[in-house]
Amino acid sequence: MVGVIDDAYAFGCWTIAERSLSNCEREIKPYPGRELNSFHLEDMFSVNKLALSSSPLFEPSVIPLLLEKLSSSLSSAKVDSLKYLSYCTSKYGAERIAKHAGAIWSSLKDAIFTSGQSFVLSFTPESLGGLGCQENEIAAEALALLEKVVIQNNDLFSSMIVGDEEINMVLNSITGCQSYNEIPLQSTQKLYSVGRILYVSVKASVASCSRIFQYFFSCLMESMGLPVVNGSGTCSFNDDCMISKRPDHGSLYLCVELLGACRDLAISSGDLASQCVSANETWCCLLQRFSTSLSKIFSSTLATTTDKPAHDADVYLGVKGLQILATFPGGYLLVSKSTCESILMTFVSIITVDFNKTLLWKLSVKALVQIGLFIHGSNESEKSMSYMDIVVQKIVSMISSDNHDIPFQLQLEAISDIGTSGLQYMLKIVTGLQEVICANLAEVQGNVKSAKVIIHLLECYSNELLPWIQKYEVFEEVLLQFVVCIWNQIENCMAFPDGIFEKELLDATMKVMKLVVASCSVESQNIIIDKAYAVLSSSTFLSMKDSLSSLQAQLEELEDTQETDKFSSRDEWIHSLFTSVIIALRPQTRIPNIRTVLHFLMIVFLKGYVTAAQALGSLVNKLDLKTSGTEHSGGCTFEEAMDIIFGKNLSSSDHVPAGRSGITGYWSETGLTSLCLGAADSGLLKIRSIDGLAWIGKGLLMRGHEKVKDITIVFLECLQSNGRMGALPLEENNCNWDMRLSAMKCAADAFQVLMSDSEPCLNRKFHAIIRPLYKQRFFSTIMPILQSLIIQSDSLLSRSMLYRAFANVVIGTPLIVILNDAKKLIPMVLDSLKLLSKDVLDKDIMYSLLLVLSGILTDKNGQEGVIENAHIIINYLIGCVTYPHTMLVRETTIQCLVAMSELPHTRIYPMRIQVLQAVSKALDDPKRAVRQEAVRCRQAWSVI
Repeated sequence: MVGVIDDAYAFGCWTIAERSLSNCEREIKPYPGRELNSFHLEDMFSVNKLALSSSPLFEPSVIPLLLEKLSSSLSSAKVDSLKYLSYCTSKYGAERIAKHAGAIWSSLKDAIFTSGQSFVLSFTPESLGGLGCQENEIAAEALALLEKVVIQNNDLFSSMIVGDEEINMVLNSITGCQSYNEIPLQSTQKLYSVGRILYVSVKASVASCSRIFQYFFSCLMESMGLPVVNGSGTCSFNDDCMISKRPDHGSLYLCVELLGACRDLAISSGDLASQCVSANETWCCLLQRFSTSLSKIFSSTLATTTDKPAHDADVYLGVKGLQILATFPGGYLLVSKSTCESILMTFVSIITVDFNKTLLWKLSVKALVQIGLFIHGSNESEKSMSYMDIVVQKIVSMISSDNHDIPFQLQLEAISDIGTSGLQYMLKIVTGLQEVICANLAEVQGNVKSAKVIIHLLECYSNELLPWIQKYEVFEEVLLQFVVCIWNQIENCMAFPDGIFEKELLDATMKVMKLVVASCSVESQNIIIDKAYAVLSSSTFLSMKDSLSSLQAQLEELEDTQETDKFSSRDEWIHSLFTSVIIALRPQTRIPNIRTVLHFLMIVFLKGYVTAAQALGSLVNKLDLKTSGTEHSGGCTFEEAMDIIFGKNLSSSDHVPAGRSGITGYWSETGLTSLCLGAADSGLLKIRSIDGLAWIGKGLLMRGHEKVKDITIVFLECLQSNGRMGALPLEENNCNWDMRLSAMKCAADAFQVLMSDSEPCLNRKFHAIIRPLYKQRFFSTIMPILQSLIIQSDSLLSRSMLYRAFANVVIGTPLIVILNDAKKLIPMVLDSLKLLSKDVLDKDIMYSLLLVLSGILTDKNGQEGVIENAHIIINYLIGCVTYPHTMLVRETTIQCLVAMSELPHTRIYPMRIQVLQAVSKALDDPKRAVRQEAVRCRQAWSVI
């Protein structure tokens, strides 16, 4: 009874599956009104798969049916059939599948050959670590099934592969064409198909590896002029083998595929590797016998090629063959130590000598990286020592030597790439590079060539090596020693570089200093800041003006004399690197003598060094609000620090009372505020003070401290020509007028500093304290004030500057916040754009604000305000279609007009003619992108 039920169930499953499979050759289409998505297709596949494999009784019917479906003209039907076959093969078992072995092999071979046009061999360095060719889905499924049946029935399928006439015909015909370009396309595809079949079948199991490898490898050795000695079968090295001829491309390719399959089989798992790598295995014996000769063949292929596309295939195969030989597991059991080291020396020689052969050079570097990664991952100490001595040491010595025959950029590329192959190798490279940098810093004075070299080294260190080593704590001590070494060089050096590369070298050193210090722990940073402060204390500037009570006198001196004297070259290097350290510190790091540091930074940025202002902003951003100020010498509380910066008696109300200017405040006679709001004869200091306050304000704003309100009030006061800055007398000369105008513009642009993301400082990379939603809070606070001041202003100059400040705030605010107030903001955005369009120097800020408007127009949350202001928006955009100063503005303007065409036609139809007339002018724009957008716009508005 039970058997009857089981048979009935099986018959039902078979009926379902057969009906489903009958649709394989027809394109599957959804029912009307229903969508056939990927989930439906997957469900159908799962049902059919389970139905077909539900009973072994189906095997006599299912396997022939699925093989028949492989002849379908639809690719999807072939893929599904292969997937069904793969699943059924596992369920039916080896004995039942063996009955269909011949038909399965024939069908799989045909599927692989007919889809062989998809096998496109890649000769790029990136492909060295992968398959080296691209496969389509049919070929991939057929090869996966082939691997499964070879594992299941090794002897049966291995015999069929070895005895296959078509494969042997391809093997016999490859010697007729010497190079890749001589082989006909159809033959090339067949060759690559055979290569993939051999790779998959050899890699399937140890037994298939020995059987298939022995047969085909012996044939390939003979075709390449290496006689196969038959006898006792004992393995012997053939070190004295002479290469009689250059191998043909086909033999070279198939040999690389076989070697790669053996290597991948051996390293596929730890247990399997112990079984594979044995002197008793046939393939191991053959590899031991021929490895040295093969390495010579691959090396000779590289030595006789040129840097021409015709030889790219052979160059790639030669490099990949050597890489595979050097990455066999099991120590030096299969490939001798001398052969492995010879391979490493070949690649190193190419890097140092054949750098003019671009592809060969890049492939060699990539191969060394892959070999290093393998050695590092396999923990083979003897190979690791060889790699360190032959490759890493040579690369480091290449950088440190005076021989600059190799282009320096190539040296840096090689050293940065090879360093990523393992921790111990990177540690050696980083240490060597640091020694070269520190040694050359002392000798760079007056040496232009040396300065250029150090610049490149520092850029490589910061851009290539640091991002990699920052992930590992093992480099902590190395980074600390590097920074201390630089400070030792600065401390002991009395003559610093000057000339055309001075600023570039200083900038590169500052960048490295910031990035390295930022990567260090608090403990290491405490050591670094103590060292930096000790060197700073030795500078002539700080030693002459170290009295804390002299700050007011120094500020007055700067204000009275308009002192613009720069520092000495040594002092400039010291304070520049010191500010870099301050910027990169963590909030928990202790800064010695904060009062002195604050005074020093204020004087430095008032002399025109913006990095000091950035350091001051970073300091106030990270300064502990709860410190007592007595924990160490020169410490101070956060409030005391603010008093030093602003002036002791600074106070302001929490709100802006009504009045003509809208601002009141009581300012001390010293500090930055007095410089910002002082008389007209201190214009240069006024500009620098505003710049400094902008960065200080940014530090406060990001941490959410209320003191930022005081700085904002200073900026707003500066924006009004009728405020404390005073009205401009008619007799004032042009110089003072320009200075006054620059100060007002600087105050407006301070809002850009406050709201924008900063790359040089005050970001997460440099451990800034960032309060969530700080931009949104500032926007909601400052926007009503700006709107009120703009309405009340009766000065065209003040109004234009207030609009500029408004634009900077809007640009830096997240769009989602802008959309909430879009209805009120759109008119002000348009007014700002009109004012900004008058000056060519404002084209960048105009473009950024236009992007905000574009965001409002294309978001449904801003549609109410857009519809209400549709006419004024379109009128403005029409005027910007021919904006002459930048293509980006014209392109974005037309994109905005396209977005406006989506509004209700009753609102925009009256403007249709004007828009089409304006856009017609853009059809002749010199920029192609603008013309394309104009065509889209004309089409969109023509149908209205």
